[in-house]
Amino acid sequence: MPLLGNSRDFAPPKYAYFESLEELDEWAGTTSLVFDNILPLYPRMNRDEQRGRLLVCHDYKGGYTESPFSLSYTFNFWSSCDTFVYFSHHRVTVPPPGWINASHRQGVKILGTLIFEGGGEQDCLRLLVGKLPKSRTGPVSQPTTFTSLPLSSHYARVLADLAKQRGFDGYLLNFECPLVGGMEQTRALAAWITLLQAELKLKVGSHAETMWYDSVIINGRLAWQDRLNSLNLPFFLSSSSLFSNYTWRNNYPSLTAQYFLSLDSSLTGDVTSHPHIHQKKLQDIYMGVDVWGRGSHGNGGFGAFKAISHIAPSLLGLSVALFGQAWTWESEQDKSGWSWDSWWTYERKLWTGRADPLEEISVPDMPPLKHGEVPCEAGIHDEFTSLASYFQQTPPPDPVLLPFHTTFSPGVGRRWFVEGREVFNRPQGWTDVNKQMALGDFVWPKPVISWEGDIMDPEGLEIPDAKSQICMDNAWNGGSSLRLSLVASGSESEHAAFRCVWMPVQSLAITVARVYEASAVYKLETEISGVDIDVALSIKTFGDLPNSPTSGFEITSLSVEETNLERGWSLLKIRFSLGGSPQSGSQHSSLGLIITIVSEETTQPLTFSLLLGQLNVYPSLSPPHIPSLLWADFTVPNTKTTSSATARPPLGALTWEVSASFPSFDSPRITSPEDSIAAWPAQPSAEAWFPKLLYVNIYALEYNSNGMPGKVEDAVWIGTSGSGYEGMRNTFVVERGISLSSSVSAPNISTGDGVLSIGTGKMRFYVQGVTESGVVLDWARCVFVDV
Repeated sequence: MPLLGNSRDFAPPKYAYFESLEELDEWAGTTSLVFDNILPLYPRMNRDEQRGRLLVCHDYKGGYTESPFSLSYTFNFWSSCDTFVYFSHHRVTVPPPGWINASHRQGVKILGTLIFEGGGEQDCLRLLVGKLPKSRTGPVSQPTTFTSLPLSSHYARVLADLAKQRGFDGYLLNFECPLVGGMEQTRALAAWITLLQAELKLKVGSHAETMWYDSVIINGRLAWQDRLNSLNLPFFLSSSSLFSNYTWRNNYPSLTAQYFLSLDSSLTGDVTSHPHIHQKKLQDIYMGVDVWGRGSHGNGGFGAFKAISHIAPSLLGLSVALFGQAWTWESEQDKSGWSWDSWWTYERKLWTGRADPLEEISVPDMPPLKHGEVPCEAGIHDEFTSLASYFQQTPPPDPVLLPFHTTFSPGVGRRWFVEGREVFNRPQGWTDVNKQMALGDFVWPKPVISWEGDIMDPEGLEIPDAKSQICMDNAWNGGSSLRLSLVASGSESEHAAFRCVWMPVQSLAITVARVYEASAVYKLETEISGVDIDVALSIKTFGDLPNSPTSGFEITSLSVEETNLERGWSLLKIRFSLGGSPQSGSQHSSLGLIITIVSEETTQPLTFSLLLGQLNVYPSLSPPHIPSLLWADFTVPNTKTTSSATARPPLGALTWEVSASFPSFDSPRITSPEDSIAAWPAQPSAEAWFPKLLYVNIYALEYNSNGMPGKVEDAVWIGTSGSGYEGMRNTFVVERGISLSSSVSAPNISTGDGVLSIGTGKMRFYVQGVTESGVVLDWARCVFVDV
């Protein structure tokens, strides 16, 4: 989250997207940026393959409009989503690095978009015949027999190279202009899609996807079918999946399923007799639903669930393509009294439902019946149903593959905190999707808590009620924390003096027989006389597992040097493993809190809240390595290769190197070459262990007039590495003007007009790392560089 001045300075970097295939060729012929700060896509745990999936197509204000200098829409319900499409109306839409990381952090595939709209006919043809030469060329002699339009694999290769370099997983193919070459051109297009598919799988991986949007049909006309049929079938068979248009009648989902099931296995790719054909399943057909309405069944918005009820992902097996989900933001942002918090309530109700039975949800009237459409059966969608309830909840990647870290950031905020200390404040807010993390998928619309322990099942004692809220006013690291509030009713029951509850917060995929460590940082906001509140961290298997191959969790509480942290925060740490056979794979689990309330007076209601600032889960490695920063450097960047998002030339670029060292150990007692012991504890060799940083905090401090630097505590925080539009790992571009809150200042640094003015004298920059396990490195393991 570099702070780049103000919103007037902001523009996406060059080659963030492409307006034409010619511009794409220009990019392919240049020395390209190195994007080394992109998370790869790690697999999520096995899911129900008979159940339909969810694709979210993100069309927000034309794309590339998330400014670092204000609050913007971000998507936060990744556990229900399998594929995310970053959509815009540029010829080639490339998902920004921040969105790629936010998606991959949750194990969700993310696609770019290749689109041809009105006036795109010439590029449609160029896509097939390839890049045109600049020299005079032609056939040696005229062919004597007719052949079809010649087909080149050039753009299949270039588009796959682009996906590999930028780190995304494929393309939505949106051809919304007529193909004047008719069936000859559409046949060539269907063949070209298989070339793109093959190139993507070769360069991106077996998970790569090409999705066909239901638009052009086999004769080249633009004619949306709203379902799968013979007029768009060849494009579906060449692609990975189909995204149907969204103006379908209520019987089209069942017609689509019937049509697909009637197809011969030679078309759908029987793996035994037709292994060369990409196998298709019902789940590869995504029925479109437009949240903006526009002819969609249910009229969009809070009526979108009516369309999903006909698609029936859990029964029929078809998938859902939800288009324009940022409707919750765009349709409300200009209304009186609108704020981020009111938007979050609106968004949360759409996706997870009511937190309180009295919350109002206004469902729009059904649009008029389409020609030939019969009324829906009574009761099929009378009551509002949240969108997430239609889809399987899937946890993020196993922490063995990708350490789990969250500070409960929705990717926006108004402040920035480092270990509980506020270092930045911008009342109008900021957006950095790269800093977006899980919000706790078990606490929305509200936490569901239960009595904890065998003895805690008291008769006549009500379970406490709980509420959840994103808090941007107080955090441990980053811009927000999770506020959890509990209300325990007054009671004269003998059990009321000691109440112990379990509150699941976040789902996880945990590998059986592996050893993990988990930590939580929390802060009690309420102190009540005569009441003791104890908080513990724990983990449990999720759901009913009658035939579970596991034997439950073995949990050990770890002692830590600093249980009580700065500014009222506390640290909890556990080590755990899930018993059972290693062949059992990953198990769906829930990480949460055990809260114990001991009170002297029980007849009065009890209300308290706590802030959960951070959760981390990672493999337990022994012996541990010690991460640190080795050096920092400052150079004037090459303007041709920097991804700076401002038009003004930057001051320079900070770079740094991460290192690992090892704790001391007793000298080995080796008496002969035949001793079967290792000279020192072995590092893991079967998996990556070298430290990685989530990001670094950057601080600036001008030297005093006496030629000496001030204290590091006086340095001004100026941003973090890895913003939403940058894909470089160990680089921070220092701009000439850096926006700061007037409440944040330091000696010898002018913050007039909200801009940090760096003088001509000597300047010191500090680079402070934050590890994958959420630990802010102490200053002894951080570095400075003088400029």
